[in-house]
Amino acid sequence: MKHKIGFNALSRSSAHRKALKRNMVTSLFRYERIETTKAKALEVRRMAEKMITRAKVDSVANRRQIARDIYDEAIVAKLFTEIAPLFVERKGGYTRILKTGNRLGDAAEMVILELVEKTSKPAKKADKKTEKKASKPAKKAEKKDKEEK
Repeated sequence: MKHKIGFNALSRSSAHRKALKRNMVTSLFRYERIETTKAKALEVRRMAEKMITRAKVDSVANRRQIARDIYDEAIVAKLFTEIAPLFVERKGGYTRILKTGNRLGDAAEMVILELVEKTSKPAKKADKKTEKKASKPAKKAEKKDKEEK
């Protein structure tokens, strides 16, 4: 029986497990969605939700607590300035797990772990693409005009 076992060891040593969870939480906050196995997602979700709850109150103490686990300062700043303000009204449940099926190699159950609210992404790439598409017909028209003259 599994009495008084409060977490999944994920068949790893404590240092490896801690590093795995830190890296996955950092990736979750960076990309706002990650694909992983169900067991890992459940463990990472626990850590991520506690961090978001702490980040809702921006203080030096909270930043230091979160910086203990997230080493990338840009991600810590993103958590406090972009991600946490989205969840101020929400009391919990900041992430969702979507099942995607089983992995081909070992039939492990794969899921997508993502944040419930999305941060607004700057549409710089889309603007450049539309500018290029818009400029191409204009360039073709210019070439035709030059050929006609």
